[in-house]
Amino acid sequence: KMSYDNNNIFAKILRGEIPCNKIYEDVFVLSFYDINPQKKIHALIIPKGKYVDLDDFNSNATSEEIVGLIKGITTVAKKLGISVNDGKGYRTLSNIGDYGGQEVPHLHFHLFGGEKLGKMV
Repeated sequence: KMSYDNNNIFAKILRGEIPCNKIYEDVFVLSFYDINPQKKIHALIIPKGKYVDLDDFNSNATSEEIVGLIKGITTVAKKLGISVNDGKGYRTLSNIGDYGGQEVPHLHFHLFGGEKLGKMV
């Protein structure tokens, strides 16, 4: 199990030590474009709290933080024009732990869209 590292890249972005191409920010979340996009549209959305992964977040975050993150995903999709109301849909993905392929020990969701994505794996 990973432990939270205050020097992970997302923690540094949240502290303003590393710049990001911001899409959306509120009290609970920050969203920005992935620096190495895998699809036509590839955004990240992260909670502002120090949570390693989804399990840590769901076990330790407040109800307000949980609602804020989930609603934030939809807000970002709408801003990007990829929600089912504005576009043709999108994929959200969160890697959890070693077997899940998680690389940064700060919970993050990838939003992919702007093109047909094909099979999941």
